[in-house]
Amino acid sequence: MLNMHFQIASLFYMILVLIAFYSKKRVKNYETKIFSYMSWINLIGIILDIILVTYGYYDPYNMMVYVLNKFYLSYIAVWIALFSMYLLKITLSTKKTKYDKKINMIYLFTTLIGILIIFLSSLELYNQDGAMYSYGNAINVVVYFTFAHVLFITIVIITNRKKLELKKYIPILVLIIMCFIAYIMRFISPEILLTTTILTYINIVMFFTIENPDAKLIEQLNIAKEQADKANSAKTEFLSSMSHEIRTPLNAIVGFSNSLNENPKLPEEVKADVKDILTASDNLLEIVNGILDISKIEANKIEIINNEYDTKKVFDELIKLTKSRIGEKPIEFEAKIDESIPRVLYGDHVRVKQVILNLLTNAAKYTDQGKITFTVNSIIKDDIIRLIVSVEDTGKGIKTTDVNKLFNKFERLDEDRNTTIEGTGLGLAITKKLLEMMKGSIVVHSKYGQGSKFTVSIDQRIVKNPTISLEEIQNQDDIFDLSDKKVLVVDDNKLNIKVAAKLLSAYKLNITSLSSGMETIELLKSNNNFDLILLDDMMPKMSGVETLNKINEQNLFNGPIIVLTANALTGEKEKYLEKGFDDYLAKPIEKSELNRVLKKYLKK
Repeated sequence: MLNMHFQIASLFYMILVLIAFYSKKRVKNYETKIFSYMSWINLIGIILDIILVTYGYYDPYNMMVYVLNKFYLSYIAVWIALFSMYLLKITLSTKKTKYDKKINMIYLFTTLIGILIIFLSSLELYNQDGAMYSYGNAINVVVYFTFAHVLFITIVIITNRKKLELKKYIPILVLIIMCFIAYIMRFISPEILLTTTILTYINIVMFFTIENPDAKLIEQLNIAKEQADKANSAKTEFLSSMSHEIRTPLNAIVGFSNSLNENPKLPEEVKADVKDILTASDNLLEIVNGILDISKIEANKIEIINNEYDTKKVFDELIKLTKSRIGEKPIEFEAKIDESIPRVLYGDHVRVKQVILNLLTNAAKYTDQGKITFTVNSIIKDDIIRLIVSVEDTGKGIKTTDVNKLFNKFERLDEDRNTTIEGTGLGLAITKKLLEMMKGSIVVHSKYGQGSKFTVSIDQRIVKNPTISLEEIQNQDDIFDLSDKKVLVVDDNKLNIKVAAKLLSAYKLNITSLSSGMETIELLKSNNNFDLILLDDMMPKMSGVETLNKINEQNLFNGPIIVLTANALTGEKEKYLEKGFDDYLAKPIEKSELNRVLKKYLKK
């Protein structure tokens, strides 16, 4: 009974594997399903082997021994077929395909044929001097059957090796090695029965290589993900609401302040106060935009939207904005723009401008005197241009130990020295994230107390045949006469209507104002003689989108309808355009944007 040791050890290990496998609820997939079949069949095979060997010792030439031997050989054939099917399915695909049923039928058919041949083939038993083993044609059938499957699956794995994880190769490699060892052992000591042990060993190896996720853990992860998604959705809704609520009063502050600032009769000392109000408003708006942007980036809801743009316009706007932010500081501002940069490029100019403006704004904030140098160089290869933008200042500089903290959210360096400087510490964090999204890079060189230099590189595509018209940049403060045009302003907030009326009155427009969508529908039924409608979205009872749909359904107005909204999150403009609005104006209303809209739709 010495050659029973391997079988008893195999039985013990197989039971442990099954206990470990079924002790936790598992996800049902191809791997776990086929593995469970193989494990149970292997357990049955081990028990069959133990019964066969025990029975053979007591009555070696009984007909039952021959029958048990044929069943044992059939078990090997079934296990090999399942193992081959497992390797084939994980190699070709882990998902269900239309060929699965055909594959299953082929395996079933070939295995049944193999079993039939095993039962019809001859089998001899050797039992002398305590050694017992079988030989004959039935054994040869199992050997050929195994060889055919191993050869087939090896070819499949080699031809699909790039698709398969390295650890998935292990069971087939182990089987080949173990079969080779068993083949040698059979010649040396045929009485040592290793087949069941080899298959058990493969089963144990598979237990550690199959994708066998814990269903309970996945369920907990799904619940956690769902809760995180809900929390993130709630945060996004809160930020959207916060944006709307903050921008609405800001619209009034900025609008009235701009009107006062343009009043020639206003005393100079009052004008100075008005400019301070506008500066504070800009700072507040910058903070709100920063919080919204970083939240959108974290939620993966910011997209890079590429289109053609005028490089001259972008760089001129950056220069103008930087000069206004420097204000009256004793700082020399120098701009060096590479003249070889093509006039029209293809990329997300909004994000490119945001990245550069963040660097220029920081330079203006942290430099009290001296010089700021804004340089744009380029490297052209084929139809790709690499913009190399550097912003160098003679400001406060950054400690070497603090350079790595620059791009952390809400990180403000040297708080004790910079208490008077506005900001949340989000600008550079947003800049780094946007550059990663555009596959750009940023490098920082700084000497503490002497100044800093930020260098950004971004690849853009050169447009050889631009579709946009290249108009010369006009003064954004230009006011043109639209006294023959009529505009309808719809907003539930009376203060917003007053602000809009103030801004529009400069163009001598004929303005009609309403406070709800219902009033708008009723008015347009009797009078649709307007050239433009500015329509707020967030209104009670009937939103701007609902009002627009009603207008279109009843064909009440065929002119341009512009959404006027404090919903200024990234991507909102595209959503409103998809819903049918002709254009988009965010609150607080920027004079340049208002000019653009009026020029586009009303000025002939």
